[in-house]
Amino acid sequence: MSDTAGFDAVDLSILWERLVSITDEGATALIRTSFSTLVREGFDLSVLIFDADARMIAQSTKCIPVFIGTAPITLSHMLAKFPGETLDPGDVVISNDPTIGTGHMYDLAVMRPIFRDGALAGYAMSITHLPDIGGMGFSVSAREIYHEGLRLPITKLMVKGELNADLMELIKLNVRVPEQVAGDIHANLACTAVVVRQVLEFMDEYGLDSLAGLADEILAQSENAVRQALLRMPDAEYTSEADVEAYDEIRTLRCRVVKKGDRLRIDFEGTGPCVGAGINVPFPYTRAMALYAIKCITTPSIPNNDGATALIEVVAPVGSILAAVPPAPSAGRHTIGHFVVPLIFDAMARIVPDRVMAASGLIDIMTFQGRHADGREMAANYFVSGGFGALQDLDGRQTTPGSSNMGTTPIEVFEPLSGLLVEEKALLPDSGGAGTFRGGAGQTVVLVNASGNDMVLFSMANRTRFAAEGLFGGLPGAKRSHMIDGQEVVGQGRHVMPPGSRLTLRQAGGGGYGPPEGRSTADIEKDIDDGFLTRDGAVAAYGERARGAGG
Repeated sequence: MSDTAGFDAVDLSILWERLVSITDEGATALIRTSFSTLVREGFDLSVLIFDADARMIAQSTKCIPVFIGTAPITLSHMLAKFPGETLDPGDVVISNDPTIGTGHMYDLAVMRPIFRDGALAGYAMSITHLPDIGGMGFSVSAREIYHEGLRLPITKLMVKGELNADLMELIKLNVRVPEQVAGDIHANLACTAVVVRQVLEFMDEYGLDSLAGLADEILAQSENAVRQALLRMPDAEYTSEADVEAYDEIRTLRCRVVKKGDRLRIDFEGTGPCVGAGINVPFPYTRAMALYAIKCITTPSIPNNDGATALIEVVAPVGSILAAVPPAPSAGRHTIGHFVVPLIFDAMARIVPDRVMAASGLIDIMTFQGRHADGREMAANYFVSGGFGALQDLDGRQTTPGSSNMGTTPIEVFEPLSGLLVEEKALLPDSGGAGTFRGGAGQTVVLVNASGNDMVLFSMANRTRFAAEGLFGGLPGAKRSHMIDGQEVVGQGRHVMPPGSRLTLRQAGGGGYGPPEGRSTADIEKDIDDGFLTRDGAVAAYGERARGAGG
C-alpha cells in the first residue's frame, strides 16, 4: 500500500502495535548488550521511532517518563545541525547536551537514520543513562555545569558505517569506568541497528512506500483521544505551589493550569530561581514531566507519540529552577524535577479528583565512588524508592517510585559491583500517610562499606524537609532521612564513608487520599497485619478506634 492509502481500524491497530513491538525489540537488544546495571537492571532507557518529518510515532514500553517529551526536542536539534538530506546510511548522531535533551549529561541520545531504497524513511533513537561521564560524578555537588563532566555537542559517532575512533577515545579518557561506558555506547549502536533493520522489514512486509501516511493516522488517533478527554473536563483555571529543599536553600515551585476547550496550558510562572548546585532543571525535562502528568490524566492506556502532546502547552520562566540554562548545573535535575508531577496533580485535583493521586515519597538516588579491595576504581549508583501516593479507591503501593518508574538492581548484582553490603532491607511501618485510602509505605535500607577503603557518597535526596502531601484530607507521609553510623546527614551533598561504616536510608511514605475517618477498622487491622502500620502508629493516625481494631 502507498503512504496515502487509508487504514481501517483493524489494520491501523496491527501496524501501530507492530511499530511498538519493534521498539520493544530494540529495547531488549539494548538491555541484553548493556554493560551497566542502570540499563540492564534499572531500565533507564527509551527506544523510539520517528518518521521522515521527525514526528515521534512509537516508543518502547520499557522507558522512563521523561523521555516522552525530551526525545523529539533532541532530534529537532540534531536535524538542525545535520539535516536529513545531508545524512547517509550508516551515519549515527549522538549528544548528551542537557539543554536540548533529558536535562543532564548522563543520558546519551543515539540517533540512526532509516533509509529505504536510497530515500530517508525515518529515524531510530535510543537514550540510556551512562554509568559515568567524568567530572564530579552523578551528584548535586557541582557549582557550575562545567564541573559535571564531558558535555558532548551534537556530533557523528559513525560516518557511513565507520566508527569515529577519536571520539570514542576522548569519551573513554574522561570517564571512571571506560569499559562500562564504551560497552553501553555500543549497546545503543546495536539497538538502533536492530530497529532500523526491523522497520525496513516492516515496510517491505506491508508494502509501505514511507511511514508518513501511517504516522498521520497514528498521530491523529492519539490527538483525538486527548482532545475528547479534555473536552469532557470543565473549563477551569487552577493553581498549586510547593516548597522543596534546594541544597542549602528552599525554593517554591508554582504552577497554573488553564484548561479551555480542547487545549491545556501549564505555566510555572512565579517559580524561584536556580541555585548553585546540580539540582536545577533544564526546561525539556520540566516539559516532559508535565506532559507525562497530563498523559496519566487524559489517555494513560494509549502508546506514547507526538499526537498525545499536540494539544498541551508548557511554559516556564527562563532562569528559574524549572528552566535552567548554562552555567547552572543540573546533574541531579530529578531531585527537583520529580516534583512537577505532584504539583500538576494538586492543581488538576480540583478538575478531575478521580484521576489524580496524592504525592509520592519519590525515588532516592545515590552515587558511590571509591575503590574495590583489590584497588580497582569503582563508581556505582543506587536507587531506592519511597511509597506511592494514594488514589481514589486505591491505596498507594509500597516502595514504588513516583514520577519515575526505575527498576531496582538485585542485591546479588549490586554488592560485588559496589563493594557495599546490603545489611537490611525492610518495609518502614507507619511511613505511609493515613487516609480513607492510605499512602504507600517507605522502607529502611542499611548499606555497609565492605570495600576496605574510604568511599565517597553523593546523595540526591528530597522529601527530607517536606513530606509527601495528602489529598482531600489525607495526611502526609513520613519524611526521608539519611544517616551514617547513626548520625543524620544532609540529603543533598557529599559525604565520606570510612571502611565498615553504615549508611541507613529511611524512605519517605506516600500521601493519603481522603480523611482518615473514612478508613474502615477492617482495613486498619489489615494494614497492621501486613506490617504497614504498628498498633501505636495506627492509634496515632486513626484514633482510639484502632487500638482494638479487629479485636
